[in-house]
Amino acid sequence: MSNFNLADWALRHKSIIYFFIAMLFAIGTFSFMKIGRMEDPNFTIRTMVVAATWPGASPAQMSEQVTDKLEEKIRDLPGLDYTKSFTDGSKTVIYINLKENLPDEQVRAAWTEVRHMVNDEWPKLPSGVQGPIINDRFDDVYGTIYALTGEDYSYEEKRAYAEQIKRVLLTVPNVKRIDLKGVQQQTLYVEMDKDKLASYHISSESILNALKQQSSMAPAGMIDTDTNNVYLRVNGLFDSVESVREMPLQVNGQTLRLGDMATVRLDYGEPESPLFYFNGKPAIGIAVSMDPGANNIEFGKALQAKLDSYQGELPVGLQIDQVSNQPKVVDESISEFTRSLFEAIAIVLVVSFISLGVRSGLVVALTIPVVVATTFVGMYADGLDLHKVSLGALIISLGLLVDDAIIVVEMMTLKMEEGLDTHSAATFAYTSTAFPMLSGTLITCAGFLPIFLSEGSVAEFTHSLFIVVAMALLLSWFASVLVSPVLGSRLIRIKENHAETKAVRVQKAFLQRFEKFLHWAMGHRKIVLITTVVLFVVSLISVPLIKVEFFPASTRPEIMVSVQFPQSASLQYTKEQAETLDSLLSGDKRINHYSAHIGEGAPRFILTLDPEVERNNFMQYVIVANSLEDRNELYTELQETLNDTFPSALINMTFLQTGPPSKYPIMFRVSGPDTVKVKEIANEVKDVFKTYSDITDISEDWPDNTPTIQVQIDPAKARLMGVDSYSVATDLQGKISGVTVGQYYVGNQTIPMKFKLSGNEEHNMSVLQNIPIQTGSGAYVPLSQIATISLGNEDGIIWRRNMEPTITVHGNVPPTVMANSLANDLNKKLDTVRETLPAGYTIEVDGSAERSNIAMDNLKAPMPIMLCLIMTILMFQLKKIPLMLMALLTAPLGLIGVVLTMLLTNTPMGFMVVLGVISLSGMIIRNSIILIDQIELHRREGQSTYEAIISSTILRFRPIMLTALAAILGMVPLMSSAFWSPMAIAFSGGLLVATILTLIVLPIMYAVYYKAEPK
Repeated sequence: MSNFNLADWALRHKSIIYFFIAMLFAIGTFSFMKIGRMEDPNFTIRTMVVAATWPGASPAQMSEQVTDKLEEKIRDLPGLDYTKSFTDGSKTVIYINLKENLPDEQVRAAWTEVRHMVNDEWPKLPSGVQGPIINDRFDDVYGTIYALTGEDYSYEEKRAYAEQIKRVLLTVPNVKRIDLKGVQQQTLYVEMDKDKLASYHISSESILNALKQQSSMAPAGMIDTDTNNVYLRVNGLFDSVESVREMPLQVNGQTLRLGDMATVRLDYGEPESPLFYFNGKPAIGIAVSMDPGANNIEFGKALQAKLDSYQGELPVGLQIDQVSNQPKVVDESISEFTRSLFEAIAIVLVVSFISLGVRSGLVVALTIPVVVATTFVGMYADGLDLHKVSLGALIISLGLLVDDAIIVVEMMTLKMEEGLDTHSAATFAYTSTAFPMLSGTLITCAGFLPIFLSEGSVAEFTHSLFIVVAMALLLSWFASVLVSPVLGSRLIRIKENHAETKAVRVQKAFLQRFEKFLHWAMGHRKIVLITTVVLFVVSLISVPLIKVEFFPASTRPEIMVSVQFPQSASLQYTKEQAETLDSLLSGDKRINHYSAHIGEGAPRFILTLDPEVERNNFMQYVIVANSLEDRNELYTELQETLNDTFPSALINMTFLQTGPPSKYPIMFRVSGPDTVKVKEIANEVKDVFKTYSDITDISEDWPDNTPTIQVQIDPAKARLMGVDSYSVATDLQGKISGVTVGQYYVGNQTIPMKFKLSGNEEHNMSVLQNIPIQTGSGAYVPLSQIATISLGNEDGIIWRRNMEPTITVHGNVPPTVMANSLANDLNKKLDTVRETLPAGYTIEVDGSAERSNIAMDNLKAPMPIMLCLIMTILMFQLKKIPLMLMALLTAPLGLIGVVLTMLLTNTPMGFMVVLGVISLSGMIIRNSIILIDQIELHRREGQSTYEAIISSTILRFRPIMLTALAAILGMVPLMSSAFWSPMAIAFSGGLLVATILTLIVLPIMYAVYYKAEPK
């Protein structure tokens, strides 16, 4: 680098430098306006869902005959991490989870392979299994949700208008997908009284066949002429309710209308489909998903403009309300972080002006917008979006990117005070500092490298941190050697014979005191080194005292209230309980609005939300408070009220999370081959849970057995009557729930037709024995004549993981309790239970604690690469192994300040803190390089080792402390952010203590190795 001086070139081509400054600033402004905006960074959810139904099957039969076969086939999928299945009644849902280290570009190919596997296995499943339903878009985020309400409008009328709105919104650019929520399936019921049917001496089967034939579409052929192909279209399919009523039937030689014999009505399906409510009113939800990489704020404006243009088409009484407004949340989040960015810039500028003076400070100040603007250009070119991680990374960079400029300005000022002209001072600053600064910059970047090289969804979530920091720091080095000399040559002036200011006198006095202390420390080397080692050991021992929190809760105003009733609860019962909860929430001034999902969970309106499985006994409320204070008050009140209001329900209240999702704060799973034994072990785990007073709502995801009615057909009697199990089951289905016999078509709606024999059998188990069953001769006999009826129990839900029965025991903790710390302590306590487990049975941590452990392991994997890279850079820069080791030994000094600061501020240890501690090591080593390089320079100039140590430390004290102070104060705006606060606090405390210790301990290590003594 001494052969080609970049500063010299820049000073001889100032116009080029000015041109690029202006151009980069303009392009950076353009990039900032065009770059995508999001609340959270994207990360790939490597989960796919396969579902199937088998009407009439028990959960055990479904699990053995369908779930087991599909899972076993899917187990051969390359890149598979684990499968998890949920069997509820005659329905199964299989979650296929890929390994976190599988590259993004291979995920789609994996889902295609799963489709092939399921299709290959499907013919081998029992007849009657319906499906498969495959969802390989499980990670779609519906950030914008609208509610269409109207008290005077039916569900079908609201659906029709919602469908129109959907088609209008699909024309908006970057709309990926739109789903309607709360839609009720219309059903055409053909109901006939069983006594009336008997009086006509006609079997229900003949009516079923007639309805099926009349509603089935069949090809009528094609006439191939010399010039055209002419298709034949046979009319006569049902196209209205009246056409069904008018269907003719031959009965005892007479032709009768179906409407004369049966009641034909169009109604909603029974039981109802999952329901959606907004502020207690029945509604149709319109959930909108956005294309990845689009600008969320501009997307929201485009949606609103399109809705405003359509509002005039809505009739009076229909109203559109916004349930979820992700673009608004993103706008507020980006505005908050942008404000923090400008605050950080202002703080760094103030530090520069106070410490360097107005002119020198102005040189540093003018390099900041150049670097920030160029960083925006790089982010836009690389496809990075603006979100809490990338903007936070930029704020972190601000305190670091001025370091090189400060060093160059300091060196230029020093040399100009010694009599050099501005050109010579600038070129000397480049010659003496450029390579050490570059090495320091590369090492600082290397400190963030494990984040970039780590695998998994958590690392993917923070992936942009390294890219933005590395980009900003490398650009800052180029700015310091190209822009700072040019600006410095114009702005820095040395006044001759000027009186010292008070600030200069204070600085000199402080340096004199520090020099005295340094001489004392050099004379008491053993005491200083032993004290430092003791402080480091104490810090290591104190680490377990720090509470652990993987990721903090979000500061968004939503409260998620999940309520699960006993497994046998019907959707109608759940709906009635929702009305009770509505009465508690309605009119509360602290609530902006709330929405309810009955029979299913809320859609994924934020990436860190895990959707719930659809089931009749479940409801989920999303309550949006007016402020954070209102949210916290509501949470406390509802926690007590809901437990009293719904004593038989399992209630889970949570805030939205800032990291990868976890349904409960405390989760442990029990797995093994035998279901009964797994349940026993799960009960032992629950007993351990109960020893912690902070854990509440202790339960498991495998509830008690649900009641069933067993109809045991007597084969001999059934054969005599001309019936079998299938015909009896079909007959019972027709009388109790109805049998689907066909479809009819209205517009784009396919409406099922159900035939049902009316009577008092529905919802009344006491009369089951007397239900008449039609025999082969057409006569009727009571069900009890051919079958034995008894009450029984069966597993209502079966959860499996990797094909083994698995029960997850979970519990809640108050918001003030660090769940991960408690989970880690609980995990140790469960070792006593693990010691007694039979072979093949396991108890494993689940949820957030498991994700934290996986993320930490993934983060450790690239650490050797980081260490090797730092050592390589140090060797090229310092060229001596002892000097390289000295610089490395200063890195752990940061832990002393980190532990002390976190304990004093009661800050929890989380993933972001660990990232901060790792990256802190690069900053500390960077300071060590600058100091060691200066000592070596002074020794080459002829100073004794002792003199070189003292003079270099005093000379580098100011720039090292200034850069550390700029980095620390630049973190201040992040300390108000729930996501960044722990890292900012830990980083600031660690850097402050490590910088002070480096300026004392490193000179002593150097003196000890080289046996430096004062003359």
